[in-house]
This record gives sequence, structure tokens and C-alpha cells, in this order.
Amino acid sequence: MRPTARSLLLDLLSTVSRGSVPVRALVRSGELFGIEPNAIRVALARLRAARLVRSDERGRYQLGARAGAVHGQVASWRARERRTRPWDAGWLAVHTSPLGRSDRRALRRRLRAIAFLGFRALEPGLELRPDNLAEPTNATRERLEALGLDSRALVCRLDGLDAAREARARGLWDVDALGRAYRERTAELERSAAQLAEQPRERAMVESFLLGGATLRQLAYDPLLPEELAPARERDRLVAVMRQYDRLGRAAWTGMLEVDGEHTPADLRAFEAVGALEQARGV
Repeated sequence: MRPTARSLLLDLLSTVSRGSVPVRALVRSGELFGIEPNAIRVALARLRAARLVRSDERGRYQLGARAGAVHGQVASWRARERRTRPWDAGWLAVHTSPLGRSDRRALRRRLRAIAFLGFRALEPGLELRPDNLAEPTNATRERLEALGLDSRALVCRLDGLDAAREARARGLWDVDALGRAYRERTAELERSAAQLAEQPRERAMVESFLLGGATLRQLAYDPLLPEELAPARERDRLVAVMRQYDRLGRAAWTGMLEVDGEHTPADLRAFEAVGALEQARGV
């Protein structure tokens, strides 16, 4: 799927850990995807008004504060193996029933936050995930709120489910579908990597952007299930292959963004979850 001007800009700017990118580099990047220069400039103005990007006095751009939480979630793919611990069979719960569903924007932000952290609905208004995240519960609560969960939601550890609910909870994730998706994406990356260096540079840039973005969207929403529920070897294999593909993508994009004298994007965060950062605005 081709990116919109807005999602392309957010994904490109997410590569910049330090410094900023000139408009001309963003316009050239847009042209690779058939996006007109005026569309890039209009999208920049709207993103700036929404505080998702900011510019300096030289007219160079970088991500704004409002994009930070979603960007951090997506960019965490490199450290995913450090984000979990052995599971003790307990659960993390989010209780949202008191929040209501009439505010559509708040509801979308809530659902996105919950999905990002791998929660699934056990019952209406009660979302669960295994309590195998390395961070303490209060840190998970803060991360959920930064991603868009209303602070009035109850986030807590849950133990002692009855046998029927315990069985249902363990079956909330389609483990077969997860494994199949890992394998299919790994194969796609390997096929692309085998031929990327032989392609014209612009074609390699577009392909690595699109396929890398699809991969990182998949990793951003991965539930990080414990071994007791879903063996991690296929997920780990996908991350390992993505690390290799990341290096190829950086090579293809070398110099394109003119990042304050830098010549290579920080990593393939340019290819993060096409559209995920766009949703940070909550629309």
C-alpha cells in the first residue's frame, strides 16, 4: 500500500534521532512515491499545526512531541527480547467499562493503545494480556496513557480466574495465525533482500520502505506472548531477518534525507508501520 503524504512524512522524520531534514529532501522522497511537492508542503503545514512535527528557523523539520509515544512504541522493535520476562501465569487487565463509547476519537485512541500492547477482550470492558512484560504495572499504565488510554481506566494485575475464564483467556490470541504471519513476512524479507542490491536505487528505496513498513507495523502490534502460549522462535527469526534487512534499507537510502550533515538514516524507523504514526493525531 502506497503511503499518504502525511504518513510518509511521519515515517521519514522518525528516522531522525538527532538533527532535522530540509523540505527539499522530503519533497524528493515524496516524488519517489508519486506524491506531488504541493501535497508534501500542505501535509507538513497540517502536521505542524497538530504538533506532530516541528520546524526550526532554517525550514528544516523533525518529529514533534505529540508523535513521541507512538514513535517510541513502534521503534522498540530492536529491543523486543528485553521487554519480556518469564510468565508466572498472572494477567494484566484494563477495565474500560466506565469510560463509555460515545466519544469516537477517545475510543479510537483507547483501542489503539490497548492493541499496541497486545491486550484482547475477555469480556466487554475487560481486556487482558499475560503479565510477562519486563516493566512494572505502573510503567505499563503510563505507557498506555501516553498512547491514548484515558487515565480513568483501571490498569491492574489480575490473578485467580476461574477455570472457564482462564481457559478462555489463554485462547484469546490466534497463535496459528501469528506463526503463519511470522513465517510469511520472513520469507518476503528474504526474497526482497536477495534482489535489493541488484535493483535501481529508486526502486530499492521504495521497496525497502514499503516492505519494511509492513514488517514494523506487524512487530509494533505483536502481543509478545510468553512461550507457554506461543513459542517465540518464529517471532525471533523475523526480528533477526529484519535486522539484516534494516542494513540494506539504510544503504539504499544513504544521503537522501540530508540530516544536518549526516549521510545515513538512524535505522529503518523510516519504514515503521506505515500510517501508525499518522494515527497519533487520533483522527
